[in-house]
Amino acid sequence: MMNFVAIMLFAAAPAAEANADRAPPARAPSEMTNAEIKAYNDGLAMTHPHYIKCRKIEEIGSWVKKARVCRTNEQWKQAWAQGNQNARDTAEAMTRAPVNSSN
Repeated sequence: MMNFVAIMLFAAAPAAEANADRAPPARAPSEMTNAEIKAYNDGLAMTHPHYIKCRKIEEIGSWVKKARVCRTNEQWKQAWAQGNQNARDTAEAMTRAPVNSSN
């Protein structure tokens, strides 16, 4: 059993190393078609920084219309970090705001 696990680990290592240096997509992921994204992601691990993931985001003012947003894992990570930083900055600004005691 232990030899089987070792063989599987060594067999997967070259494939992971081959994709470790893959360049980011030439075009913005949201401009790519589903087929182009699928072809680009072929052979990449879902955790790879350049793996493209798409999400449907509801558009404000519409009950049914959704926007397709595609980004690499690295771009999603940066967007998440920026959103969290914006929330922290807003919360901090609100706690520092002067209190109106004239009421």
